[in-house]
Amino acid sequence: MDELRAISTFIRAAELGSFNKVAEAQGTTPQAVSKTIRQFEQHLGVRLFHRTTRNSTLTEEGQRLLESIKPSLDGVVGALARARSAAREDEGLIRVAASGSMGRRILMPLLAEFQLAYPGIQIDLIQDDAFSDLVHDRIDVGFRGGNAPEAQIVSRRLFPVQQIVCASPDYLQRHGAPRSLEELAAHRCTAYRQPGSGRAMAWEFEIDGETVFHHVQPVLLSNDPETEMHAVLAGIGIGQIDSINASAAIRAGQLQPLLTEHLSERMGFYLYFPQRTDMPGRVRRFIDFVVAPLQDNEQFYLPAAEMKRYQL
Repeated sequence: MDELRAISTFIRAAELGSFNKVAEAQGTTPQAVSKTIRQFEQHLGVRLFHRTTRNSTLTEEGQRLLESIKPSLDGVVGALARARSAAREDEGLIRVAASGSMGRRILMPLLAEFQLAYPGIQIDLIQDDAFSDLVHDRIDVGFRGGNAPEAQIVSRRLFPVQQIVCASPDYLQRHGAPRSLEELAAHRCTAYRQPGSGRAMAWEFEIDGETVFHHVQPVLLSNDPETEMHAVLAGIGIGQIDSINASAAIRAGQLQPLLTEHLSERMGFYLYFPQRTDMPGRVRRFIDFVVAPLQDNEQFYLPAAEMKRYQL
């Protein structure tokens, strides 16, 4: 006899409590279901069901058998489902979360390359500066610049995000450069508005191995890091700009780093995703695709040796 089919029929009958319902689910007849169960009982040498004309209930031996084999069969079904999914790993939807500026500057070129390589995979890009709830928002992969994610998820730091105090050459020609944190009080400064509190985020520095926070009185406050950088480029004031936004402008001579002896590299750019044993193949493929070019990518930060070349 086909033991796997008999076991499957037995479990369905135990769950549905009716041979008629099993027949409907399997597209067969109640007589065929009854015959399969009877042959299975004869094969095992034990009665599994108490039968009536309308329903069936498990015997004590049947209940013990169900409790013993159902978890194993569920594992087999899951393994088969994963195998079928692997065959379709180049198709389907991936939901990706990232902040607006990082989505544009870092991810968009990679998303374009990924979809050229895998045109059957669709990307749903959710851009939000707040930390996305992966479970609630059904996110497959998230990207975050700042502190390491603290939730029960898998995260990987891809590169450091430096907090670089900088100004345009035009501003420095008009106002000069601060030589210490104390001199910042005499300068026009910009700041980033925190998404949660709405308050200006303090600038941060590393002094004697410790992170020190310094509050400025901003002449311009923005909730978008890229907009703040453009304000600094326009000469409105001095800003502390993240290296993702500032690196290219510094290398082009459009921004001048200041107070680099106290540069903070505490933050990072992180990839994160839910803890799961059944990750779809397309999601794993996407993670591998983006990690390779982003890991320690110096396009988005200034290594120490390069930073020294820009010191005043």
